[in-house]
Amino acid sequence: MQLRLEPRALQSRAMRYASPVIAAALTLVMGFILFAALGKNPLAAFHAFFIAPINSINGVAELFLKASPLVLIAIGLAVGFRSNIWNIGAEGQLTVGAIAAGWVALNPAFADSPLLLAGMIVAGAVGGMAWAAVPAFLRTRFNANEILVSLMLTYVAQLLVNYLVFGPWRDPQGFNTPQSPLFADAALFPILIENTRLNASVLLTLVAVAVGWVFLNKSFLGYKTRVVGLSSAAARYAGFSEKRTVWIGMLAGGAAAGLAGVGEVAGPLGQLFPTISPGYGFTAIIVAFVGRLDPVGIVFAGLLMSLLYLGGDSAQISMGLPAAAASLFQGALLFFLLGADVLVNYRVRVIRAGPVARRSFSA
Repeated sequence: MQLRLEPRALQSRAMRYASPVIAAALTLVMGFILFAALGKNPLAAFHAFFIAPINSINGVAELFLKASPLVLIAIGLAVGFRSNIWNIGAEGQLTVGAIAAGWVALNPAFADSPLLLAGMIVAGAVGGMAWAAVPAFLRTRFNANEILVSLMLTYVAQLLVNYLVFGPWRDPQGFNTPQSPLFADAALFPILIENTRLNASVLLTLVAVAVGWVFLNKSFLGYKTRVVGLSSAAARYAGFSEKRTVWIGMLAGGAAAGLAGVGEVAGPLGQLFPTISPGYGFTAIIVAFVGRLDPVGIVFAGLLMSLLYLGGDSAQISMGLPAAAASLFQGALLFFLLGADVLVNYRVRVIRAGPVARRSFSA
């Protein structure tokens, strides 16, 4: 018997939307086996992971709060990913956006301005775009690999925020703790639900979802990005600029990541720290692909990833599971999704070979 993977002439629409469900189911099976191997009750572990974190209003608010930056960044990354522009440095762009917003918040010249928060939002978006413009320029001018450049700039951004909070921006009343002074109330997003941390930064995410959906699915510019991603030769024949697409993809991702940075420092953090994000910029890459690079799918994928963040903390406290359990679930979900995507692009054929035929596997 011979198994053969035959490329599909057209992608299976049903499998395209079923593959994330298949990947999630396989991830749960993997988790069941893992918990049993660790000597934990799998049902109790699943309850701690997926039910306990959202069994209260505060838990639901935390779910949306953590999903917000993931969805926002993933929307921006999806613009580039659809055109095969691989921005892997959203974590650094988030950090620079937070730094730019922090500069506005801590600048005495803007302290009494009624537009302080609006200025922080603009500064954060511009900061993220400026950081993303570096790999965009190097890609279009010198054909440098945007994956490596954007990723390496993440570490530069981390060193920059470390320098600021350990140096000139350190809070003189912070007992030598590496942190900036607390932002004024005018520099913080208002709370949406009393006695929770859910703030108005989630409204930026909702606007980004709407804008992203219109851009990717209804605009001619979004159509151009899809054509460039599917076939650069066809795009050149149609007169579509590949360099312009690179800039659009990188700047969209940078702006979204920068806004996510503003949402963190003007939201739950309220100041700058050496670690602004728990890895939202990298996790958003998984969110974008689990959501099929579609804004609506990204919303559901972001909620799932947010639940994994909360569930990891809950399971660590209540059951003594390792802190890496949430990261393991995230990685397993992406791994199974990539495997399930084989069914999107290929059709599996079982061919019964003759008695003298050699067994082989072809893809």
